[in-house]
Amino acid sequence: MTPVNDPGIVAEVTDLYLQYEEALSNNNLEVMDSLFWNAPEVVRFGVTENLYGSDEIRNFRASRPNPKIEREISNLKVVTFGKDTATVTLEFRRIIGGVERFGRQSQTWYRFAEGWKVVSAHVSLLPL
Repeated sequence: MTPVNDPGIVAEVTDLYLQYEEALSNNNLEVMDSLFWNAPEVVRFGVTENLYGSDEIRNFRASRPNPKIEREISNLKVVTFGKDTATVTLEFRRIIGGVERFGRQSQTWYRFAEGWKVVSAHVSLLPL
């Protein structure tokens, strides 16, 4: 049976996710790119966009009109499966155009030879 939630692996992925959140908040494209799988198979579904492959994700981030994402996160959950697969889910609160919005995010991480990478991501806002 695959071990679920090995504490060391949960801590490792949690730390990496927090690095991602910091990079997102400060529009650090280099760090965000380094944490996503550099492959045509990586997927990121955003609030208004469907991005397929690392090139589309990188180009979207580089041209984002509001590059800094300021938000408060809650309910951060990291679940690991064995030593090489993890999911990260969370809820967030942002002010967009003066309106309080709530959303959610999920990521699937996989440990490659070069380290942990996000292989799939989804971000959505709840309806007003």
